[in-house]
Amino acid sequence: MWVGAAYVLMPDGTQRRRPVYGKTADIVREKLTKMQAQSDQGIPAEATGWTMERFLTYWLSDIVTPACKPRTVQGYEVIVRNYLIPAIGKKRLNKLNGVDVRNLLKRVRGTCLCCLHGTDRRRPVKQRRCCAVGRCCHQAPSARLVQQVHSVLRNVLGAAVREELVGRNVAKLAKVSGPTYKVHRGLSADQASHLLKAAAHDRLYALYVLALYLGLRRGEILGLRWEDIDFEDETLAVRHSLQRVGGHLRVVAPKTRTSERTLPLLPLIAKVLREHQARQDAERETADVNWRETGFVFTTAIGTPIEPDNLRRSWLPLCGVLGLEGVRFHDIRHTCVTLLLNAGVPPHVVREIAGHSAIDVTMEIYAHASLDDKRAALQKLVDELA
Repeated sequence: MWVGAAYVLMPDGTQRRRPVYGKTADIVREKLTKMQAQSDQGIPAEATGWTMERFLTYWLSDIVTPACKPRTVQGYEVIVRNYLIPAIGKKRLNKLNGVDVRNLLKRVRGTCLCCLHGTDRRRPVKQRRCCAVGRCCHQAPSARLVQQVHSVLRNVLGAAVREELVGRNVAKLAKVSGPTYKVHRGLSADQASHLLKAAAHDRLYALYVLALYLGLRRGEILGLRWEDIDFEDETLAVRHSLQRVGGHLRVVAPKTRTSERTLPLLPLIAKVLREHQARQDAERETADVNWRETGFVFTTAIGTPIEPDNLRRSWLPLCGVLGLEGVRFHDIRHTCVTLLLNAGVPPHVVREIAGHSAIDVTMEIYAHASLDDKRAALQKLVDELA
């Protein structure tokens, strides 16, 4: 075994003596030449003192938390805590390789989620039926979860490359097939019309009107404040989103930069919002001292923000009346976008109404030709050839 050493640039900006090893003098000489050449170009040597656990902790606290929304940070933290640190936390950052990444993903695919999260142990004793009684239920993770673990690790190592702690992102060496999603195109025009009629006497009727006519997301609607609505200029500004993060309701920025937008307040929508405002004033008088002034357009009967998941208490009964079992509240947004596109509204206009991050989202997810559209197109070809 041969050994050589040279002073090279380190990630912290200092010069340190770094050894290299090889079976022959030529191998050592080649390594030294490459290391010194990189140092001369201002490229630091890879850091050897970082474990994956140390860098993952640093990445979450110093890189992700200041730049990302709380919900995003929470999602990253779950992946790091449950999957990355247990599997590769003790690995050296600069020693992680493609095999380690593939083994990590293989481990994720083969881990029973019930065992991992202790789901069965939290059930009452008489209801335990798998992991807690020695019979693993083999609840395999979804393809989406495997993709998320890989995506987070790729982002982590990308940050390590930018911090000049490693020379390459080995997570890119492992390929993960993305999951296939069922595209929810929402309700038909008739179903949407029946929905509005069925919700006409619901205290949250205005909420369904905004979702259907403006395509607002659930969090955007629940985060809407009266100060965001200008009845005189006939505009509605989407500036916030209401989310539950870390056990607390928080008002955060909308989903993407383009999600923050100003929309026209059509007379029909303005009328419905005025009626809703009058209803809220009546509820304020009824609640009296119990009323909590929060400024939100949609609140509980005592003025507090509506828990996003609690919206189901209004939505599910409506679905039952209309025979729309399995339809999600978010599908109302899909309905708005799909009906606008079907009506011939230009995609770039639809994108700005919906607040999509890119026009590709509008076109790839929503702009699917119906069977009638395809039949009409093929008939045109038949007529042309005839």
